Amino acid sequence: MRCNFWSYDLPFHHPFTISKGTKTHQPTLVVELEHFGVRGYGEAPAITYYDITVEKMIGDLQRKKIFVEKFAFTEPDRYWHYLHHLFPQNPFLVCALDIAAWDMFGKIKGLPLHQLWKGDTSRNPITDYTIGIDTVDKMVEKMKEKPWPIYKVKVGTADDIAIVKALRENTSAVLRVDANAAWDLETALRLIPALKDLGVELVEQPLAKDNWEGMKVLYKESPLPLFADEACVFEQDVEKCRDHFHGINIKLTKCSGITPALRMIDKAKQLDMKVMVGCMNESTIGSAAIAHLLPFIDYVDMDGPLLLSEDLATGISYDAGKISYSGEPGLGINFTGMAK
Repeated sequence: MRCNFWSYDLPFHHPFTISKGTKTHQPTLVVELEHFGVRGYGEAPAITYYDITVEKMIGDLQRKKIFVEKFAFTEPDRYWHYLHHLFPQNPFLVCALDIAAWDMFGKIKGLPLHQLWKGDTSRNPITDYTIGIDTVDKMVEKMKEKPWPIYKVKVGTADDIAIVKALRENTSAVLRVDANAAWDLETALRLIPALKDLGVELVEQPLAKDNWEGMKVLYKESPLPLFADEACVFEQDVEKCRDHFHGINIKLTKCSGITPALRMIDKAKQLDMKVMVGCMNESTIGSAAIAHLLPFIDYVDMDGPLLLSEDLATGISYDAGKISYSGEPGLGINFTGMAK
């Protein structure tokens, strides 16, 4: 097996602001695995909040590249366990390699991943489109610029209700709210009933990721479903979210790839919790990995390629939130990015 990699700094159409800060570009790492002439591709964006940079991913990969390549590959699950122990402090890098392994495996088997997993695509959820924090007028403008059936609205400001009210006055679309852990319990108890009155569908990560006592109270009081994001990173976190959240938002990059995400989906279903898979502003490479999980989940946020003004692959398409596959095996993508 051989491994190659490239780094990119992908620009956003608009500066992307959440409660934790603003960025104009998304740094990301793309990896390529080649096994007997079959190439698979994976991606992991760098997120400052989790203190993993592209430079760290490249450094770790370069130090242990010989071990990445010497594994006797047969199927992705075994490879993920090997990588998980090889890079115990870098789930982002493990994710990129795991996605590439699944892409390669699907090509070896001659099947798109969702067919390999026997998924029923007739029930696929449609993706939302994210409106990042800005002035109220600018957020309305960004929404009108992109007519869409579902919007995810980033909040965590002094004007949260004014923002959602203004958006609601200009659309009948489904609205979801993501606080990115910006509220305290008192604020959440006050705002969520008002958001329900404005027709909001659900609230994502209202409180700090470690405020389990607050979430226990909010879970009982909230008139809207609550989804864990920052509070649900790894497999062991799914069980913790029971009786604190109504659902979980799985991020492939954070949990370390498709392999653990499949297990997290199964666990959440066992606990009667809803499942969303979210993005971290991946290009079409990482977004395609999410797309193949659609038959197994309830909600999806995979608008990275729509928010970015440059992409690195083709193969999945968006039509008012509905995702279409290329039909090609593996991820079904064509890597178009160039080495930098």
